[in-house]
Order: sequence, then structure tokens, then C-alpha cells
Amino acid sequence: MKSILFVCLGNICRSPIAEGVARSLIEQGGHSLAVDSAGTGSWHVGEPPCKHSVAVAKNHGVDISHLRARQVKKADFESFDLIVALDQSNYRDLKSMGCKNLVKLGDYGHGGADVPDPYFFDGFEGFENVYAMIESCVSRLLNSVRPELVEG
Repeated sequence: MKSILFVCLGNICRSPIAEGVARSLIEQGGHSLAVDSAGTGSWHVGEPPCKHSVAVAKNHGVDISHLRARQVKKADFESFDLIVALDQSNYRDLKSMGCKNLVKLGDYGHGGADVPDPYFFDGFEGFENVYAMIESCVSRLLNSVRPELVEG
């Protein structure tokens, strides 16, 4: 396993958090594994993550402010060893695009639950909950992919 792509709807909330968390855990372990994120939709291409995602990540020591949204493309299915959908809707969309190397992040904790889209939440608390869910699932995912990457 050399690369993972995290995919949500717009690539401004959940998947940038997942990318940032994964990068942080990989760096802490001193290992090399390429990670990126993308969205199934094109509405936010080129935009930074939303302010609440940047803030919640920063509160946990993860800087995602430099990331920019992009739309997933079929070439990503060949470029990345593993594509990780943040919810069932994006999983279905990716499957319909022909993605085979696909898993859902919630399958690595939280009983397979979707990571809810905090973009539509009122206030900041939803982003904290989403961050906690993403962090625990990404940690388990990295553990399953490369057990030496993450302890715990």
C-alpha cells in the first residue's frame, strides 16, 4: 500500500480533515504513504476547506488550510491503491464511476456508519464530532493497512 485517496461530496469539510489526520499520523510514525482528498462534486474546486474544518483540525494540531478542493477523476482509481468514501452516497457514486479499490471510512469504526456532512450543521459542535469520528476511523484504517504506522 502506497497511497490513499479520501473522498466526500465537495472536498471542503470531511475529506480534507481525513487527509490532514492521515498525514499527521503518518508523519508521527516517520513513514511514507501518500494521501490526498477529493470530492465527487465540482462546486468547490480550487477552494480551501471550510473555516470550521480548518479550525477543528487546527484545534487538534493539524493544519489543512493549504489544501484546495478538487474533483475525483477516473484516473485516481489507477493512481491510488485505496479509495476511501466518507459516506454511502459517495461510495455509490464512486462505484458507479467504476472504482474497484473502494472502502467506506465508517467500516473502520463506528459500526460502518456514514461520516455525517457537517457543512449543513448549525455551529461548531458537529465539526468536533465529525473530527473525532474521522480521527478514530483513519487511525484504524492506517493500522489495518500498515500496522506499524499507528500505535493504539
